[in-house]
Amino acid sequence: MQELTIQTPQREAMVDITTQVQDAVRNHAFQDGMLVLFCPHTTAGLTINENADPTVVRDIITTLRRLIPHQGDFHHTEGNSDAHIKTSLIGSDLRILVEEGRLLLGIWQGVFLTEFDGPRSRKIWLKWFPTAVSA
Repeated sequence: MQELTIQTPQREAMVDITTQVQDAVRNHAFQDGMLVLFCPHTTAGLTINENADPTVVRDIITTLRRLIPHQGDFHHTEGNSDAHIKTSLIGSDLRILVEEGRLLLGIWQGVFLTEFDGPRSRKIWLKWFPTAVSA
């Protein structure tokens, strides 16, 4: 297993980590199979979405803010209930196919760490599941 550490810039952000994930795959003996990414935080998650046009990221964050405002009728006393709900909607893990040491993503797709209670230092765990080689 490998760990990436990502510093998030503000309370809510989508940080494109595609390059860091691709570099981790490239620098590993693993060439073909599946890569599982897991974010071990309750107020940050992972998603795949468009990374060509930054307005997509803006639209996602703006819409989540509108749907789940920071201040609401929440009972959790830490003041970050909205972050927990947003993370539950986004999810904490991804599975990405890898072939010949490359992430198999669509042309416009990127891998994002979603932050909803930052800025913070976040961890992403990477685990490889190689394709079995038949004799």
